[in-house]
Amino acid sequence: MIILIGFLTFFVTAILLLILCTSMILSSVKKKPFPKKLLTTTLSGVLLVSSIYLYQTYFFTFSGIDRENFQKGPGPVTSPTEEFTAHAYYEPYGGSAGGVNVLVEITYNNEKNRVQTVYYSDAKSHFSLKWKNEDTLFILNDEPKYPNSNRSIELDIGKEIYDESGLACKSMLMKDEYETCYLNY
Repeated sequence: MIILIGFLTFFVTAILLLILCTSMILSSVKKKPFPKKLLTTTLSGVLLVSSIYLYQTYFFTFSGIDRENFQKGPGPVTSPTEEFTAHAYYEPYGGSAGGVNVLVEITYNNEKNRVQTVYYSDAKSHFSLKWKNEDTLFILNDEPKYPNSNRSIELDIGKEIYDESGLACKSMLMKDEYETCYLNY
């Protein structure tokens, strides 16, 4: 929802900016009064668009993901010591022309109600979860036909996360949830 509001605000602000530039040129050529109200409105739009961008970038959490349309993925897979359980979910987007994202959440079995998202990426045709040891999860996410599409990674649970977009790596709200954040542009 906030993305839609941001897009509409950006669009209106861009139009106001064009009108402001035209009005400023006309006011200097025809010696008309400077359009102060239009300047104030345009600057307010620029400030609002900037605020939305900063909010989306530096105050990102995975809680904004639409979980109603999730589909269960492989798993759940419990760690060898049964301390953690990994759950994978698929998130379709964009309708028939869209794609699918994959999200991996870790449930801390010894801590009531503690769930942490550790992986978020575009889903590939080969996807699986496997525990390497008691706290290292290997996530296979690959499309063999396309060599640059490999998003597979080993993550130390409680220390590392992977977010393909990099938003989790920039977020000030999430910086205490991990020591290392991996991203792929």
